[in-house]
Amino acid sequence: MNLKDKVVLVTGSTRGIGLAIAKLFNQLGARVVLHGRTSVSQDLLADFDEATLTMTADLADPQSVSSAIEELYTEVDGIDILVNNAGIVDDKLAMGMTPAEFANVINVNLNGTFNVSQPIFKKMLRARTGVIINMASVVGEMGNVGQVNYAASKAGVIGMTKSLAKEGAKRGIRVNAIAPGMIQSDMTAGLSEKIQAAMIDAIPLHRMGAATEIAQTAVFLAQNEYITGQVITVDGGLYI
Repeated sequence: MNLKDKVVLVTGSTRGIGLAIAKLFNQLGARVVLHGRTSVSQDLLADFDEATLTMTADLADPQSVSSAIEELYTEVDGIDILVNNAGIVDDKLAMGMTPAEFANVINVNLNGTFNVSQPIFKKMLRARTGVIINMASVVGEMGNVGQVNYAASKAGVIGMTKSLAKEGAKRGIRVNAIAPGMIQSDMTAGLSEKIQAAMIDAIPLHRMGAATEIAQTAVFLAQNEYITGQVITVDGGLYI
């Protein structure tokens, strides 16, 4: 797929992995739609070309998402590529996790992915073209202590990815997922050197990944037209 002038919506794209994905697609000539739970700042938009659009929505609120997507479709003819990147963490051991803490992560990470995907998937089905890339996690494949809610949400995203891929294939729609491992971010930067060293020691390549490496994977999945229903794990060998 030639990315020139393709419309790419990246959820949760005001920082971190989402921002790196949005910037790379923009550099390759795509028209990017930046999304945030609150309005995207003008300072952030300065790093993108003039054709860049923004979308504001609380992904856990189906009505908020529906209204935002309807408004977006008044400005574009269609979404060629959807990258469901937005997500949250709220870590705690299962024995102390409240139902609300479990549900909140599920609502954003799993339900939010569905809330965005369903209306756009319907339009892709009618157009008989489109790509969806979901952000899963290595934790959704292998589990992790203190992340019962996060692991469940990302495992659900993986199942959703495979099911949507089967539903969309006959109409030429491809759906894949990326499962990042330990990626350098604001969150990991706040950890102590001891904890960071322990994390890196568990990775066969002995380093954390970069957000740009996840972005490169997203572009690869957007362009390769014979890959669908797959989970690409980008984790330095953590889950072997």
